[in-house]
This record gives sequence, C-alpha cells and structure tokens, in this order.
Amino acid sequence: MRKVAFLASVLGLSMFAACSGGGSSEQKEEAVVTETEATTTEVAKEEAPASDDFMADKGIGPVTSVDLGATIDEEMAKKGEQLYNQQCTACHKPDVKFIGPAQKGVLNRRSPEWVMNMILNPQEMLEKNEYAKNLLKEYNNVPMTNQGLSREQAREIVEYFRTL
Repeated sequence: MRKVAFLASVLGLSMFAACSGGGSSEQKEEAVVTETEATTTEVAKEEAPASDDFMADKGIGPVTSVDLGATIDEEMAKKGEQLYNQQCTACHKPDVKFIGPAQKGVLNRRSPEWVMNMILNPQEMLEKNEYAKNLLKEYNNVPMTNQGLSREQAREIVEYFRTL
C-alpha cells in the first residue's frame, strides 16, 4: 500500500513539474503570449466556414428550430454562464482554442440549432455531421462528452454564447 501511495505521489509531482515548465517567469510569460497568439490565429482560421450555407446546417438531434430573439435574455445568459463554468471549462475556453474550440463567435460560424444539437447529442453529431467530424479531426480526435444537459440548459448556454 505504501508503494502505491509513494508511486502516486511521484507521478503527481512529475506531472506538476512537467506542467510548470521549469523556466524563468519571463520565459513562461513569453511562452504563454506566444501560445495565446497562435491560438487566436487558429480561432480566426476556424471562423471561415467552408460553404455559404453553413447556417442552414441544423445538425443532428432534437433541436430543429431556435428563436434567439432580438435582445439577449440576461437572466438566461447568466444561468448559461454558470452551467458553462460548471460543465464546459475543462475542455473549452470562451476566446481561445483549448482541448475543444473557443465559443466566442460560434453563432457566427454555426446555427444555434447546430450548437444546441452538439451540446445535447455530441456522439451522433461527431459520427454523422461533416462539420463536427472535421472539428473532431482538428482537435486531435478528442470527442466532446455528453454532459447530460436538458434542452433548456443547452438553450441557456447558447444565450451565454451570445454575450461573448
């Protein structure tokens, strides 16, 4: 038992050391800036859809129509932000490419129906939707996990995306 605990401690420390980099704070800061600049460029590249009818793609799932309304529903967006922070930030950051794509501007790249279907039905979307399959390839074949959210919760997250 002690050997297992010791090995787990060594593994944890080595992972921490690997993540911390070991360089000076200036080197680390420079590396972060460089990574952020590269990420921002990649997000900008992703924003250009392959075809003119990209907004017509509603995705595969239960959502066939979404009325976003003329103005943002602040209460709904606040609930969406809370859900996003609880469920999504392990893989997504609002304005930078991470394990998954950035959400800032996603509603300029994809229809709200597509976004909600991706949240609610990621497995089938990744298997059958061309845009989702391309994202899977772009993000090192790391599939989006189904978080078990309701349609209402997915809609709240989309409303939050409107505020980004």
